[in-house]
Amino acid sequence: MDNAATTPMSPKVIDVITDEMKNDFGNASSTYELGRRARNVIDRARHQIAASINAKDNEIIFTSGGSESNNTAIFGTAYSRKNIGKKIITTQIEHPSVLNPMKRLEAEGYNVVYLNVDETGHISLDELKKELTPDTILVSIMAVNNEVGSIMPLKEIGEMVKDSNAYFHVDNVQGMGTVDIDVKAMNIDLLSVSAHKINGPKFLGFLYENSDIDLPNLVLGGEQETKRRAGTENVPGIAGFGEAVKELTNIGHDDLQAKYAHFQDLILNELDQNKIDYKINGGHGPGYSHHVLNLWFKGASTISLQTNLDLNGYAVSGGSACTAGSLEPSHVLIACFGADSPRINESIRISFGRYNTDEEVASFAKNLVKIVQRIQSKRK
Repeated sequence: MDNAATTPMSPKVIDVITDEMKNDFGNASSTYELGRRARNVIDRARHQIAASINAKDNEIIFTSGGSESNNTAIFGTAYSRKNIGKKIITTQIEHPSVLNPMKRLEAEGYNVVYLNVDETGHISLDELKKELTPDTILVSIMAVNNEVGSIMPLKEIGEMVKDSNAYFHVDNVQGMGTVDIDVKAMNIDLLSVSAHKINGPKFLGFLYENSDIDLPNLVLGGEQETKRRAGTENVPGIAGFGEAVKELTNIGHDDLQAKYAHFQDLILNELDQNKIDYKINGGHGPGYSHHVLNLWFKGASTISLQTNLDLNGYAVSGGSACTAGSLEPSHVLIACFGADSPRINESIRISFGRYNTDEEVASFAKNLVKIVQRIQSKRK
């Protein structure tokens, strides 16, 4: 129940990767047949991925994952455009792989504006419009928040940014497969995706870079990825990534959203029938990706809920998996509700994936009710 953290690999993806490991071990930069065969595998995957977001093949750069893609987009834009200005706009609820680069840029003298969000986890377009000044060089806003599931108005943001001096970067790690992305129609210049969030392999992602822009490389070395990202390509992983994207495209995000909305209803109905004291953090209607459900259980600590669910065989999160082990409360919930809200220490994130079943979710809901009842009864 923590698919926002990572997903199991698709059986077909595993088959594709295994086959490539056995048969196509060539270096894609080599000119002999083994190399050409590997190059064809990469080109095929690149085409599948580009088509899924309406990009050109040569606008897809393979990376080690979402963090590298975000870092490349942010630092590349900041350092190559500082002659235009040093203002960057982002939000308070971005992933750490966006927020931590922003902190470094602030230390280097850049002016980073963090847009506020309301209790629903959404930004104000009026605030963005006000902050979008001629010295703004980058607007970096995620597609879907990884903790409360709020979907950002990317098309409206793209319309606003397109006539400015800024590039528009989207962290689409949680949005891939859950919302429809068209980089041309949405005027997106840069977009980051990670394979392991969509039933693909770990340590692999891509950065979409509009062909009209040319960012400096974050990783230097050879001339792979048309000289934009050095390092011998992970041919089996890239083949699996392409397969994962193809499977998602064939399913369609509308069908997945309907499935996840049904899972949410199974849980919420069970909580309601048992008169559990809870609130939804964010929401679960229009404007949200239904693969994420963040719940506040009054008087039940996040640690107690996670521990008890874990002992019963269920994995849930208290926030982003990338801040696991940290004693700090969720920065997303703080941004939505304030640092003094009890929600920040009494909430869990449940997140669904393609391979969850009705039976799993129904069983989880029943166990969740028992655990919450036991914890909340001790508080009375």
